Amino acid sequence: MPNEGGNFVFQVITIVGTSPESWEKATASAVETASKKVQVVGVKVEEFDTHVENGKVLLFGVKLKVTIKF
Repeated sequence: MPNEGGNFVFQVITIVGTSPESWEKATASAVETASKKVQVVGVKVEEFDTHVENGKVLLFGVKLKVTIKF
């Protein structure tokens, strides 16, 4: 965690992001959406998923551990 010269409280939460295009876009979308509600200071990708139908990938998913600052 970055040291900004003070005492802070952090929480780690799990979120899931999805995209029909890529895991990278799923991650970016999840982080951007979470950042509208809380101050995100770190992200760790925990898991990658895909939803497949008839041999085609329809949706990319990522499970993220997100560190937020209060």
